[in-house]
Order: sequence, then structure tokens, then C-alpha cells
Amino acid sequence: MEKRPAARRPPREVRIDHRQVRVLAHPLRLRLLGALRVDGPATATRLAELLGTNTGATSYHLRQLAEVGLVTEAPELASGRQRWWRAAHDVTNFEPTDFDDDPDARAAIEWIQGDQVRLLVEHAERWFAVQHDWSPAWRDALGMGDAFMTISPERLTALNAELWQVLQRYHDEVDPAEADAEPVQVFVAAYPLLGGR
Repeated sequence: MEKRPAARRPPREVRIDHRQVRVLAHPLRLRLLGALRVDGPATATRLAELLGTNTGATSYHLRQLAEVGLVTEAPELASGRQRWWRAAHDVTNFEPTDFDDDPDARAAIEWIQGDQVRLLVEHAERWFAVQHDWSPAWRDALGMGDAFMTISPERLTALNAELWQVLQRYHDEVDPAEADAEPVQVFVAAYPLLGGR
């Protein structure tokens, strides 16, 4: 009888609220949460090394994230006095209009969105600097493209949902033992054509 792979658990998602978005709108906190999601549980010391900061700062900001339920302690991993932390969720969801009634939360979400764009540019520039060190197969597989269309908000919402389903399927089918597999980050964005083409 063929052995089936273990069923994957669905991603743990959070629809962030006004308090969480205010706490999350900080460059180090976003990086801490991202590192815990990508690399798994870690201590403040390990995160400080990874992110090029100091343990005091990582400890403080981890506690701020924990206060609003975005990270949790992982006591089963603790040894001695070191505290281990993990991301409380795999995915953060929100709609920009969730914060229309709160100017501070709206400013926070706008900052987070801007930081996502800065992160994309940073990643792209690092890739451009090293791309010729990678195999032709990887250079052809990685990169970006765009498409122009005229579409209603309802159909764009449906398109985004379908794209996320495809991404989730590929994420769930990952095989860490696959030859030549590397971690990648996929960005999805849709913006109106403002002020010309």
C-alpha cells in the first residue's frame, strides 16, 4: 500500500485589528515577525544576530508583538533562561478599508504597505547584484512581469483570490527535499494606472 504524505494543516491566519496594526507598523517588528514566519521559532539573541540589531531591542519589540497576539512564547523549546518565540500566525490579512474610521490605524497600514514596496525593491536590488552567480534555470524562473487590463473591482477581487489559491497550493505542495529547491518570496500587487501609462 502506498504511504500518503501527512496532511498539512491549513495556514493560521489573522485579520489584524486596529491595535495590532498600530503595533505592527514598526520596521523592526515587521522584520521580527517575518523572520519568525520564515525561519521558525527563535530566541531574541538569535533574532538580533539575524537582523543585525541588539538583544535588548529584539526582546522589547517581541514583547510588544506578544501583547497584541502576533507572536507567542514557545516554552517547550526553552532551556535555561532563554525565551523562545514563534509567530502566532502564518498569514496576516487586512483590507485597507478596515481602518477608514481610525486615522492612526489608517496611517499605520499605509506605512506597512509602503514598507512592503520598499522590501520588494530591496529584494530586487540584492537579486540583480548576484543573479549571474545562479544557474540559468533559476535566472529564467525568477524575476517579475506585469499585465495591463481594464477590470471591475469585483473581478479584480476574484482574480486576487484565485492567485492566492494557486500560491497556497504550491506552498502546501512544497517538498524541502526536492533537488535544487530554494526559498523564494512571491509578491502580488495590483494598482490603477494613474496619470498615464
